[in-house]
Amino acid sequence: MRPRGIRNVLSMVLAGGEGKRLWPLTEDRAKPAVPFGGHYRLIDFALSNLANGGYRHIIVLTQYKSHSLDIHLSRTWRLSTLLGNYVTAAPAQMRAGKRWFLGSADAIFQNLNIVSDERPDYIFVFGADHIYRMDPSQMLDQHLDTGAGVTVAAHRVPIGDADQFGVIERGSSTKIDAFREKPPDPRPLPEDPTHAYVSMGNYVFDADVLVDMVQEDAADDSSRHDMGGDIIRKLVDAGVGHVYDFTGNEVPGQTERSAGYWRDVGTLDSYFAANMDLVDIEPVFSLYNELWPIYTDMRSLPPAKMVATSAHGAGQIANSIVSNGCILSGATVTGSVLSPGVRIDDGASVYRSVIFSGVRIGAGAVVRNAIIDKNVVVPEGARIGVDPELDATRFQLSDSGIVAIAKNQRITDPA
Repeated sequence: MRPRGIRNVLSMVLAGGEGKRLWPLTEDRAKPAVPFGGHYRLIDFALSNLANGGYRHIIVLTQYKSHSLDIHLSRTWRLSTLLGNYVTAAPAQMRAGKRWFLGSADAIFQNLNIVSDERPDYIFVFGADHIYRMDPSQMLDQHLDTGAGVTVAAHRVPIGDADQFGVIERGSSTKIDAFREKPPDPRPLPEDPTHAYVSMGNYVFDADVLVDMVQEDAADDSSRHDMGGDIIRKLVDAGVGHVYDFTGNEVPGQTERSAGYWRDVGTLDSYFAANMDLVDIEPVFSLYNELWPIYTDMRSLPPAKMVATSAHGAGQIANSIVSNGCILSGATVTGSVLSPGVRIDDGASVYRSVIFSGVRIGAGAVVRNAIIDKNVVVPEGARIGVDPELDATRFQLSDSGIVAIAKNQRITDPA
């Protein structure tokens, strides 16, 4: 059953963030274009949720280092024009002067011509870099039932983690009492003192409300032009902001274990942890839900191949994702995610690592607790993730010690 007004919905996906905390993965690409889970990109999850929900008029607002993101959108997200569907990128058009987007609210303001052309009744505004499954129609249904000006999707997190997000303080119903950006003293849920509501960065607006607010925000020189800190806060203060509890969202094919899964992958550690969630024996987030698939570009590559060698036999592979085009020769791979075209040579060992496309790991090398970006060659006998002091002199290390190696980085020290 489709919600009321589905034919009058425009979706805008905010994909212009720099992603500084994901460096060096964002050194050469926009954050939403960062690979994830083998052959996906981060943006595929938001776009798949909208497309699966039936919302297929989608504008992607881009800005920083958007080339690879633009290519991915053009190759992958080509919907049926016969039915009027589309996914298209919209860079900063400088309609308000010769300047880039000043913030997420300004990104929408600079593209209000699209809203005028589409004339929607409702507008979804989604972030582009979270890992989750969600049926947006259920949030829109609640939005219509409550008469809200804006409805904010919220996820429950432990109270100790809530200060890293925009915290929603809810009253006895769905109405939001206050919205506070990264407060030092987050207020817990009334029914659960151990958890707080945090914004997922997903909103549904009455179209006229959003247009009025971003126009007003554009004229305010003191504004940061941020959707959460400025637009949502003002609508909450005006009494028209409501919260949608994501834990009640029901997605076809979803298991009880994966219900309510949502991860903000804004740091190297959170990005790494979300990838590790995929390789559990019973993953807390499964890529294999055929009733609510995650779509992406399927490159024309041969199947993965495991080769036995005279010295190390067939090797061993356990609890790992191995993408098309990979060749593993007598290697040991455990708890890892291998992207398309990875090659691991005789006797090499890869443990709890995320390996991007085109990486070559030489014979006898050891890779542990690492993220290796595209086209890196790990020399024979190299040790990565074994000696933290040595790693710190060559690579980026996360707060928890995860090694991150940049795209095309040359590794010259084999020891």
